[in-house]
Amino acid sequence: MTESPTEHSADVIVVGAGPSGSTTAYYLAKAGLDVLLLEKTAFPREKVCGDGLTPRATKQLVAMGIDVSEEAGWLRNKGLRIIGGGVRLELDWPELASFPDYGLVRKRDDFDEQLAQQAVKAGARLYERCNVGAPVVDDRTGRITGVEAKLGEEKTPVTFRAPLVVAADGNSSRLSLGMGLHRREDRPMGVAVRTYFTSPRHEDDYLESWLELWDRRGPQDRLLPGYGWIFGMGDGTSNVGLGVLNTSASFKELDWREILKAWCASMPEDWGYTPENMTGPIRGAALPMAFNRQPHYTRGLLLVGDAGGLVNPFNGEGIAYAMESGQLAADVIVQAHARASHAQRELALQRYPKVLKDTYGGYYTLGRAFVKLIGNPKIMKLAADRGLTHPLLMKFTLKMLANLTDPTGGDAMDRIINGLSKVAPRS
Repeated sequence: MTESPTEHSADVIVVGAGPSGSTTAYYLAKAGLDVLLLEKTAFPREKVCGDGLTPRATKQLVAMGIDVSEEAGWLRNKGLRIIGGGVRLELDWPELASFPDYGLVRKRDDFDEQLAQQAVKAGARLYERCNVGAPVVDDRTGRITGVEAKLGEEKTPVTFRAPLVVAADGNSSRLSLGMGLHRREDRPMGVAVRTYFTSPRHEDDYLESWLELWDRRGPQDRLLPGYGWIFGMGDGTSNVGLGVLNTSASFKELDWREILKAWCASMPEDWGYTPENMTGPIRGAALPMAFNRQPHYTRGLLLVGDAGGLVNPFNGEGIAYAMESGQLAADVIVQAHARASHAQRELALQRYPKVLKDTYGGYYTLGRAFVKLIGNPKIMKLAADRGLTHPLLMKFTLKMLANLTDPTGGDAMDRIINGLSKVAPRS
């Protein structure tokens, strides 16, 4: 059967069906645009993630019409349990007008598939097993006009064409590199490693964050770099992982899988975080933070999610910002699409980087300062020892780290955080 050329052309191509790509495709399709969503693997597929979603991400799921009920397989959480400095503190998510007061947990393979299917329901055309290679660039203008890809198990060469392309292809973003957009070395980068264990703690209704990781196996306890997490999955397993920032002196030296094993070995035996209870391998992934690839729009290409370095430097959260940037990009594209001339369309598209900087720029600048501080283990230990004994300070810290404030009409904490974000440079 001969395919018509229109099957490989559209108003917009979105490369990558992770949270940022599927959200972008959903909002574009919902607005009536013809969208191709190209995913290199087939669903369900594995992704390295903590699987824990804050109220910020929950809000995005609700906005997309996803059923987030427990009956639909979602595990709800009330807040964050912080452990460090000999203190165990449970902080509920703040009560805000702008965000729900609960978070969610769900495995990424199933989570991403739900978002992709929601985009398809809205009208997006999903191609799985579609490995995108080089961008197709107009020699005269330097603009991207499509992508080269290999489709299916047969790896059939296909050229997809569209006047606009969205790079939602993750941290490595081959598409961005193909357009000459490289990572900024002056922006923080994190690494996360995680695995799953069969555990009686699988129904924990708090996300758990460990500010100190101790290796207690030797004659002397050793403080390990980074922070850890334990998220109950509600399915008989726990997601246990750790994150470390490149501001840590140990960033390149250590084997993080071994660090995770050492940390797990120090935990109470009845939690079940032992090698025989591990249900899968230890996997790792990079966390690109604080706009570490720019510009977010150039020559017909928009960057969303990890491709644009949208991970929150304060807490390593990526999904909420992936989805939010997808919605912001879609809004800009829809407005540009309705303009009559090329010059007017380009003017509308040039707004996208400014929208991102207005939304996150100041907050991410504060986050960059924060990661430099906690990269010093002495400062991190001091903060854990002193800060955790002050519940009011920790309530403020939770709002700051999770970026959960009401933009108008909030409490004094909200006004301080919002004020700091406004005055910080938006670079």
